[in-house]
Amino acid sequence: MTESLVVAARRRFHAGMIQAGLLTTNEKGVASIADSASASSRDISRLFLTKIGNEALGARLAGQTAGRGFEDFVRTFLAEIFPRLSMVRCGDFEIASGGLISTYDQYAHLTAVERAVQNDADLRVAMGRDYIIRPDVVIYRNPVSDEMLNASESIVEDEFARHTPLRQRNGGDPILHASVSCKWTIRSDRAQNARSEALNLIRNRKGKLPHIAVVTAEPLMSRIASLALGTGDIDCVYHIGLPELGAATSERGSEEAQDLFRMMSDGRRLRDISDLPFDLAV
Repeated sequence: MTESLVVAARRRFHAGMIQAGLLTTNEKGVASIADSASASSRDISRLFLTKIGNEALGARLAGQTAGRGFEDFVRTFLAEIFPRLSMVRCGDFEIASGGLISTYDQYAHLTAVERAVQNDADLRVAMGRDYIIRPDVVIYRNPVSDEMLNASESIVEDEFARHTPLRQRNGGDPILHASVSCKWTIRSDRAQNARSEALNLIRNRKGKLPHIAVVTAEPLMSRIASLALGTGDIDCVYHIGLPELGAATSERGSEEAQDLFRMMSDGRRLRDISDLPFDLAV
């Protein structure tokens, strides 16, 4: 039986990170995602890597992957699947690495804010620079020509719909569809950073709110919970291997960790990387 696109892409995603040395263990047997000071983190990470390695066997890799970063693998994974979902999310979408959010229509006004702040010391003190965000991975939508909009019937003309960024004729910037933050592991500062970025995307926008997601390889449930629990900022947290992590936590984790896993996964606050492209197509 032929593997589905998602299964094959997920296997390549894991195999690529193993080949690139991102998912590995050192000479002491400590996994690259583990907190070496935490016995629980070391135990769960070691078992998780074994399960991921078994799952990734036989994956066919395209080209050289050594040296690529976590963000590159997430971007490549999304690029394999998201464009194939055009039957449910049509449009001219592109997937790219970072860049300033002021590049996109909802945040283009921040360029003027930045100019004003640079020329006024009092404003710099009052506003800081937290609004200047560089997402790790983005999906954006290009505006549509009137010829395409009117291809089947006359839908739009000059007089009206002159401010929507969807019309190419209005001269708008690309529309930010999704911001994906890639956190290899989660410590308290990284959790706070991800939440701050999300809140700034929410507060500083003019127009449509993009999807806001976090992808992580963190093995400890308590640390994942610092991002996954609660609502209002991040859409959802996605793990690079949720079933494998769940199995490792069930075997080596505490009862509290197992309860947290069930709470977050059953509560739809923690999902697998394979869910991400589908959720972004909503």
